[in-house]
Amino acid sequence: MHVTSSHSHMKAELKGTSISFQNPNTLFNTPQNPLSGALKGCLGSLDGACIEKLLLHCASALESNDITLAQQVMWVLNNVASPVGDTNQRLTSWFLRALISRASRICPTAMSFKGSNTIQRRLMSVTELAGYVDLIPWHRFGYCASNNEIFKAITGYQRVHILDFSITHCMQWPTFIDALAKNPEGPPSLRITVPFCRPHVPPLVNVSIHEVGLRLGNFAKFRDVPFEFNVIGNTGPLTPVELSDESSNFHFEAMLSLLNPTTLNLRDDEALVINCQNWLRYLSDDRKGSRQSLSLRDAFLNLIKGLNPRIVLLVDEDCDLSASSLTSRITTCFNHLWIPFDALETFLPKDSGQRAEFESDIGQKIENIISFEGHQRIERLECGVQMSQRMKNVGYLSVPFCDETIREVKGLLDEHASGWGMKREEGMLVLTWKGNSCVFATAWVPCEIRDASLP
Repeated sequence: MHVTSSHSHMKAELKGTSISFQNPNTLFNTPQNPLSGALKGCLGSLDGACIEKLLLHCASALESNDITLAQQVMWVLNNVASPVGDTNQRLTSWFLRALISRASRICPTAMSFKGSNTIQRRLMSVTELAGYVDLIPWHRFGYCASNNEIFKAITGYQRVHILDFSITHCMQWPTFIDALAKNPEGPPSLRITVPFCRPHVPPLVNVSIHEVGLRLGNFAKFRDVPFEFNVIGNTGPLTPVELSDESSNFHFEAMLSLLNPTTLNLRDDEALVINCQNWLRYLSDDRKGSRQSLSLRDAFLNLIKGLNPRIVLLVDEDCDLSASSLTSRITTCFNHLWIPFDALETFLPKDSGQRAEFESDIGQKIENIISFEGHQRIERLECGVQMSQRMKNVGYLSVPFCDETIREVKGLLDEHASGWGMKREEGMLVLTWKGNSCVFATAWVPCEIRDASLP
């Protein structure tokens, strides 16, 4: 990377957005600046540790409202970032975009934008969505681990009811329906219930949830599996304002009132399965009122426990993004979301449109984690260990994954690049990339059900 001669006014172009950086070289020419030596040592390097250091310097400046220093560090980052470069350059471009977005909220005058800084949210067809989830095993890992445990839990039942909370528009279920169809004793009847509202996060599709249900029903009919699809909380289509309102808690509080046996039409002769894939992070963990009150996240877990499910599957990314500190979130986020960028680098060319679209969806997540605070920051992941402790506190017992599930997951990973792996950790299955934890999968039962099954 080459540093140009000093200018009194410089502009960095980032994906159609122009932002003014003033006197960037004062960062390196001011002896009393404690960061000058550290940052000067980063010039010419694309090392991930160095980029992380720059991001943290910028975050610290923003947290202390030092817009001048933040501008200067952004100028350096802009000389590193490239949306069509290598893994570190591409990831840096999205972090820089998020930092600029955050800075523009702190000081709109100093951080003057030209053009739109809005990430375009694309709508995929169902066929495109299938390719999206197949690209890397980020989602399929959870599907595979969960489906095998569900299959084991429903043995002997003629009716199965899955209450599905996920963000991938039921892409988990065709494989499960196919497995049911192959049951030598004949398939049980399958009922899937989904909430009408979902977090407005990628992936997004160009069909309604009702259309998704119709397509699942057609596939189940083709495979001779008795099938029923229900949507709860369907009070009519949401307006564009409601769809874009990230502060509304996605109408989850209203949805909780629907999680009761009557509304769900629960039946005594069916095996109830609760499936949560990349979902709990979007339920607020803030406690309203007294310390004894439950957060929305814990209230949800208590409600589904009261439904007496045969099994609860909980899958999410193995990363803690709940910290209030921006610098802490940047460190964790950078080291976690480097993984999908690096995995895509191994098999897709730099100019791949599919790669750019996948990375753009991750970029939307980065922007929410870095740019927003309060109720607008909806990406609030907990790592697997934290979530497991939460489940135990609420009254669940962990179910160990069986050997058949382990074999199935390993078979799935064999279809992908050699960097993908799996480990067992404290009752969890964890997807790894080059040894780094990516996604955890866990299975649970309410303590009451486990106690009742004991002799």
